[in-house]
Order: sequence, then structure tokens, then C-alpha cells
Amino acid sequence: MEGTGWTRSGREDAFSSLHPLVSFVYFVLITGCSVFVMHPVFLGISCAGGLGYAAVLRGRKGLFSSLWLMVGVFLVSAALNPLFNHQGVTILFYMSTGNPFTLESVIYGLASGAMLVSVLNWFRCYQDVMTSDKFIYLFGKILPAMSLILSMSLRFVSRYKEEIQRISRAQRCIGRDVADGSAGERAKHGMKILSVMTTWALENSVETADSMRGRGYGLRGRTNYSLYRFDGRSKRAFCFIGLTGMVVILSVVFGAVKALYFPALQIAPVSAWSVCACAAYGGLSFFPLVMNILEEIRWRYLRSRI
Repeated sequence: MEGTGWTRSGREDAFSSLHPLVSFVYFVLITGCSVFVMHPVFLGISCAGGLGYAAVLRGRKGLFSSLWLMVGVFLVSAALNPLFNHQGVTILFYMSTGNPFTLESVIYGLASGAMLVSVLNWFRCYQDVMTSDKFIYLFGKILPAMSLILSMSLRFVSRYKEEIQRISRAQRCIGRDVADGSAGERAKHGMKILSVMTTWALENSVETADSMRGRGYGLRGRTNYSLYRFDGRSKRAFCFIGLTGMVVILSVVFGAVKALYFPALQIAPVSAWSVCACAAYGGLSFFPLVMNILEEIRWRYLRSRI
């Protein structure tokens, strides 16, 4: 089920069942590493781990529907970077503008594309796992107003997409689709859809704010009912994430996985420390996927015993 933290087999995602603090720390750590560590091995591991977990959460259909966007982002980044970034010492040829076309800019464009794809994957997984109730549970007492705004913003991303499709279908039924009429009429129809969408978003925001105010949200002394418990599974997962994350952070601090693309390509040599760092990052990236695989094996074993 898309966007609900459930797997394509209809059971709850094993990683989503952990305590919200574990999930939040995990996504902050894995996304931060994906953005700031540009080592080629790390980028490949992050892309593979995020893609595998997205496939578990959204299934083949949901994954393939978003692959075109990821492939497009990767190709655009890889193609545009050499056209605008002319740094690098290895000049392949000179363009008609007289600017050099360098090998380093091409490699950096590929690395940037892989980084963007991995970040998109992890953000999609975050959207499915960290629901609004989990986010408010973590930050509702600390920053009640800010947590509500962020929760609503993240929640409305998927709702905006669904609502604008619903509005477009309704407008198409009365002959006001963006593909009908002349260029001026199509623009007018598009502005009408945008106007309806904006009105719906504002009304929905006001209704949500009134509803939360009526429930006493943010008042001092207000208690919150929650089913979340920091049980043994969450403790073990938190320790594993903390241990692997510490190895990765220390490897970055001490330059074991350092990668420079300009002015010349420089990648840290292979060492025992870099191998340990890549292994730790692999365990961190594939942790949700492995959890679901083990849960699937356990489920089938228990079902066979019935």
C-alpha cells in the first residue's frame, strides 16, 4: 500500500514498526551521508539501498512509476554539469563557446546525478515511514507549532498530487482540460485548475488548524496518547544504526572515504579503514531491506507451521 508504511504483500513494513525515534535518526543519518559523502562506492550503495527499500514499500508498480523521474534527474545532471562547469585539468575538447569540456566535470556530473537519485529515493521512503502522527509524537511537545506545520507540509505533498488529479478529471468532464482549445484557452483552463487547487489547500489548512485548536493541541499540560514503545527490537536497531553510523562518520572525519573531483580526480586509496567504512555504510543502507527479508522468511516459516 503506497504511502502507508505497508509492504506490497499487505503486511506492515518491519522497519516502520520500530519506534519513531529510530526511524527519524536513521533517515537523518542516511540522507546526510547521501548528500555530503561523494565517494563513488558510497553513492552506489546509497542508490541500491534506497531503491531496494522503495521497492519493498511501493512495489514494482510504484517503483517503476517513479523510475522515469529518477532516470531523468540523473541524465539531466550528468549532461548539464559539463556544459556549465568547466573546472578540471583533463580537457577533452573545447566547445563552440571556447569553454573547455573536461573529464572531471563529466565524472562529477555523474556523481551528482547519483547523489540526487539516492536522496530522492530516501525522501520517498521517509514520506512512507515517518507519518504525520510519528512526527508530531517526536516534536509535538518541543515545538508544537513548528511540528504541526512541517507535518502538514509533508502530508500535503501526496494529497496535493491526488487532489490536482481529481480536479483535472472534473474539469476534463466539462471540457476545460489543459489539452482542450487554443493556447490561450489551455492557459485559462490551467489557471482555473490552479485557482481551485489553491482554494482547496487554503480551506483545508484552516480546517486542520481549527480542528487541532479545538483538541487543545499545544496547550501546556496536555497529554498525548501513543502506542509507540521503545521495545527490545527498537533498542537493538538503534544500537546497530548508532554503531554503523559512528563508523561512517569517523571514516569521513579522518578522510578514509575522501573523494575530490576538482581540479583532478582524487579518491582515497583502499585501506582496511575504508573497507570497514563501506561495509558499515552498506549495512546501514540495506538495514530496512534486510529487516523485511528476515521478517518475510519468519512469516513464511510460521505460516508453514500452521
